[in-house]
Amino acid sequence: MSKSVESIMTEKRVFSPSKCFKNQANAQDEKIFDEGKDFETFWKKQSERLEWIKPFDHLYRFEAPKVEWYLGGKLNACFNCLDRHIKGPRKNKAAYIWEGENGEKRTLTYWELYRDVCRFANALKSLGIQKGDRVAIYMPMVPEAVISMLACARIGAIHTVVFGGFSAESLRDRINDCEAKLLITADGGFRRGAQIPLKLTADKALEDTPSIESVIVLKRTGGQIDFKEGRDHYFDELLQKASYDCPPEPMDSEDPLFILYTSGTTGKPKGIFHTTAGYLVGAATTVNYVFDIKEEDVYWCTADVGWITGHTYVVYGPMINGATQVIYEGAPDWPKKDRFWKLIERYGVTIFYTAPTAIRAFMKWGEEYPKSSDLSSLRLLGTVGEPINPEAWLWYYTHIGQEKCPIVDTWWQTETGSIMIAPLPGLTEMKPGSATRPLPGVSAEILNDQGESVDSGYLVLDKPWPSMMRGLWGDPERFYEVYWSKFPGKYFTGDGAKIEDGYYWLLGRVDDVMNVSGHRLGTMEIESALVDHKEVAESAVVGIKDAIKGESPVAFVTLKEGFNPSHDKETELKSHVVEKIGAIARPDRIIFTKDLPKTRSGKIMRRLLRDIAEGRVLGDITTLADKGVVEELKAKYNED
Repeated sequence: MSKSVESIMTEKRVFSPSKCFKNQANAQDEKIFDEGKDFETFWKKQSERLEWIKPFDHLYRFEAPKVEWYLGGKLNACFNCLDRHIKGPRKNKAAYIWEGENGEKRTLTYWELYRDVCRFANALKSLGIQKGDRVAIYMPMVPEAVISMLACARIGAIHTVVFGGFSAESLRDRINDCEAKLLITADGGFRRGAQIPLKLTADKALEDTPSIESVIVLKRTGGQIDFKEGRDHYFDELLQKASYDCPPEPMDSEDPLFILYTSGTTGKPKGIFHTTAGYLVGAATTVNYVFDIKEEDVYWCTADVGWITGHTYVVYGPMINGATQVIYEGAPDWPKKDRFWKLIERYGVTIFYTAPTAIRAFMKWGEEYPKSSDLSSLRLLGTVGEPINPEAWLWYYTHIGQEKCPIVDTWWQTETGSIMIAPLPGLTEMKPGSATRPLPGVSAEILNDQGESVDSGYLVLDKPWPSMMRGLWGDPERFYEVYWSKFPGKYFTGDGAKIEDGYYWLLGRVDDVMNVSGHRLGTMEIESALVDHKEVAESAVVGIKDAIKGESPVAFVTLKEGFNPSHDKETELKSHVVEKIGAIARPDRIIFTKDLPKTRSGKIMRRLLRDIAEGRVLGDITTLADKGVVEELKAKYNED
């Protein structure tokens, strides 16, 4: 039986949750996986996590690619995040503890947040926003971004959050694609001590956005802006004029809740849209089981609300569960490289959820930074965004979790809406680098090109789940072609994976696969082998055309602080890859670099590395966090 992607690296180390953690976990019995196999009964039961205005009549209907869940039901997302809590003891519980990069601090209780959201919802109404209208949000990571999202949900408007690091062109394209009527932005934001002029960027985008009728501007930095009378309105002034009374709009289960555009590197951005009931059920359920959330927890997901992680695990999922959360505006290394650890110490964070890219940066900076802070409050760690290298996992477990915190390595996508594969922290034995098993109610398999079940190949989800995307906004043909045409009736994730002893290992995007001498190798495994070396902080591997091999691996490597590149070091690292994986995976070249090209969400842009390695004109770089990194890499590559 042929394999679609070959896996040539193994990991045997196993870590178990402590008896103390097991005894208090929300999921303590393996029977939950058996219950999840009857996915209809399981997801019907999970719907009880929400309060319904009208109960649903029919659980689901699925004829790929069309899917509907909780048919006939009515509810409101904002009500489930706020109103239900203010009727009980959570009324004066902290919902968000916010810290700005410049040291500002604010705490908003559920009652305070409820009042602000109601007022802002009425402000939106006063500007003509109605149920079904699209509202674009382009803001820094401040409480008003969350207030804006919930206010839209309260009145039935569809929000589309555009990450504050995106360019004017990216913002313009997203506004025009969904024909947003209103934009919510800020005069600016703070990043590494500098002011980011968001309103200036927004104004450039608005030169060619005919659907926009109004703009709301938050005064964040106090910087000068071009204020257009009649179109522009100040956030605080609208809030002061608005009533606190705003009944939540009854929404059908399948009414759209939000559109979120993937930061695709080429072509038109994909406007993934999620509907109300199914998405909320998936968000609420996974926060309970995967993050083991308790009433007394202080939870911190470091994602910006401009990404799906921020939607599901900063806004909707935790708030449905009545969590207290920390949100932080700025960079993890400002003013020093210990900012995250000082935040954990200051607020007694118990659950911490971040990205492998951030963890590898922490590794590079050195363990002295987390050692300088008291991290004893932590009880659970999480990782999201891409497969985590085993050595980064172990560093996280040892230096941040102090060998007592389970790590939930979560696999999911913007398209899936909520976590699909992850440990249940009180039940699952952890293997560094493995997302472990599909969650209860989720059914996954690995297929080859012929649609046959294999141990290593394409990851697909073969049964519907409530939080799955409902389509691409205005583009049903592309929706079918991208996700449903390869394996009819099954959702194609676009990721490669392998399975060993029932555990799933994500191998990265299938377009990050090299064909080396007839072997299809995932770049992620070679990257993991390089990061396994004690002196390597981060690596990215790409395949470039080779007349003999078809493709050959080229590695871009960042060393930890205190170590220097050399020809001998390159030879040593190549040998290390051979030792860990085999000669087939030896990189032909290793380019040492101080940094790698990344988006502001922390994802490495391997496409640009491939362009550099093959001497091509660079593709779209508008989503880069630091465009200077690319120019330095080009010069370095040509020099070597």
